Amino acid sequence: MKTIEEINAIKAKMQAQLNMRSSIDNAGDTRIVVGMATCGIAAGARPVLNAFVEEITKRNLKNVKVTQSGCLGMCKLEPMVEVYVPGKEKVTYVKVTADSARRIVAEHIVNGNPVLDFVIGNE
Repeated sequence: MKTIEEINAIKAKMQAQLNMRSSIDNAGDTRIVVGMATCGIAAGARPVLNAFVEEITKRNLKNVKVTQSGCLGMCKLEPMVEVYVPGKEKVTYVKVTADSARRIVAEHIVNGNPVLDFVIGNE
């Protein structure tokens, strides 16, 4: 059996992940949208979504939301991810893996430099 402290720690961790996955838009939030239609899931979008959540949690990034959408329209390029940074153009990443998701967080979300290796048109 878990102690109250352990249960409260688990609750806090899960609440933080729920807040990150909230679809409520705040004007200053960066949004990472993972295509989770059947085509995306079949191509491996679930581990990609999980990698984004884990990396953002590990880095304790605030004002970053990870959400999911249906089909993004180009099934052969799945898993696809769209990144919306306030005041900048949307960046669409294609054929994303869990490893490239971690790299996108490090380079694009943290340092502001899109990872051109995975941007649509550069694949």
